[in-house]
Amino acid sequence: MKVLMVLTSHDTLGDTGRKTGFWLEELAAPYYAFREAGAEITLASPLGGQPPLDPKSNEPANQTDATRRFEVDANAMAQLASTVKLASVSQDQFDAVFYPGGHGPLWDLAEDETSIALIENFLAARKPVAFVCHAPGVLRHVKTAEGRPLVQGKKVTGFANSEEDGVGLTDIVPFLVEDELKAKGGIYSRGPDWGSYVIQDGLLITGQNPGSSPATARALIDAVKVIDAVKSDA
Repeated sequence: MKVLMVLTSHDTLGDTGRKTGFWLEELAAPYYAFREAGAEITLASPLGGQPPLDPKSNEPANQTDATRRFEVDANAMAQLASTVKLASVSQDQFDAVFYPGGHGPLWDLAEDETSIALIENFLAARKPVAFVCHAPGVLRHVKTAEGRPLVQGKKVTGFANSEEDGVGLTDIVPFLVEDELKAKGGIYSRGPDWGSYVIQDGLLITGQNPGSSPATARALIDAVKVIDAVKSDA
């Protein structure tokens, strides 16, 4: 199994002067879930190289066993420091793609034509795609082969408005993930704030928040296994 993980290259939280980026738990927990499933992992970002870490994600209250493991894992840290440029990869190199969140993707990946085309190409090739927390926001301009919003009529989840309000960034982010998914016709649902909640609709897998990262990764692994089993029976 070959899995592509796509990280943000955006490091500025609007005009607040504060830093943002990817959320460490949303990289670390899926990273180890994929590794333990025997996957070969490639990390990519729009600019390549070291993607920006949201500093809040590494504060003691937000650290987890997975984040602590990642930070002392020399191989993982070296891979993170040298992500490949997103424009250099294509869906035919991988079995699935996973987008960690953090606020950064709302500014760059949500508007990135390369990312949009990549997601569309994965789905056209009948390969599963997964997004957690703020990352479902990168689907805002992704379309089906018929030109409709990808999420239209699809069951989806993502960072809830109440969770954004809870971190005090409702008026800072360029758009609210929950509102955008609904505006594009998504059938949005959610669990309790900060609890694990994952929705799968066909090849599209979405997780609500950082705590949903492990389950979102497992759902992607299972989706790949189902596809492989079907191919083996064909």
